[in-house]
Amino acid sequence: MKLEQHFEVEAPLERVWAALVDVERVAPCLPGAEITEQGDDGVYRGDFTVKLGPTTAAYRGELSLEEVDEAAHRVAMKASGQDKRGQGSARATILSALREEAGSTHVDVETDFTITGKLARFGRGGMIKDVSNRLLGDFSSCLAQTIESESATPSGDPPAGGPAPTPTEAVRPPPQSAKPIKGFSLFLSVLRDRLRRLFGRGE
Repeated sequence: MKLEQHFEVEAPLERVWAALVDVERVAPCLPGAEITEQGDDGVYRGDFTVKLGPTTAAYRGELSLEEVDEAAHRVAMKASGQDKRGQGSARATILSALREEAGSTHVDVETDFTITGKLARFGRGGMIKDVSNRLLGDFSSCLAQTIESESATPSGDPPAGGPAPTPTEAVRPPPQSAKPIKGFSLFLSVLRDRLRRLFGRGE
C-alpha cells in the first residue's frame, strides 16, 4: 500500500531537517515507538506496539537511513519489523522531502508499506490510510512542539563553577518508555471524520 501525506511545521527549514534526521530525537513523537539500540552499522533497533480495538500487535524491528541528501533536504528511511509472537510482519520505505515556504517548512511524505498478520485486515476500506493520516497529524504537532521547546532560552543563572546549559540540554525531557497506540480513541476520531465527510457529501 502506498500513501502520500503532507504537513507543515512552523519552524525554519534547517531546524526541521536537523530534527527529522535525528531518529532518537523524533521517535518519542510516534506513539508506541521506542528506540532501544543504535548499532555501529547505523541501524536503529527497537519496539513498536499498536493496539486497535481488541487487536494488539507488538513488533521488534529496525530502521535505517537509506539516503540522506542534505542539499536537497530529502531523506529515505527503511523500516521492518516482526511480530513478537510470530503472527505477522511489517515493512515500509518512507521518503520525506522538505521545502521552506514563508518561514515555515512543508514536508511531503511518501510511504510504501506492507503489513501481514492481524493488522492486515484494517487495510480494508481505507482504515489504515485514515489511521495513518491521523497519526501523521499527531507526529507533526509533536515535532513542532519539540523544536519550539528546544529553542527556548533556559532561565536562571548558570551552575557555580560550570558553563550554562545549552537550550537543548535545559529543556529536553528524559527518555520515556513507549506507550502503545490506543486504538479505541483513535478509531472514534477516524470514524467521526468519516461521518463528517459522508454527511458533507450529502448536503
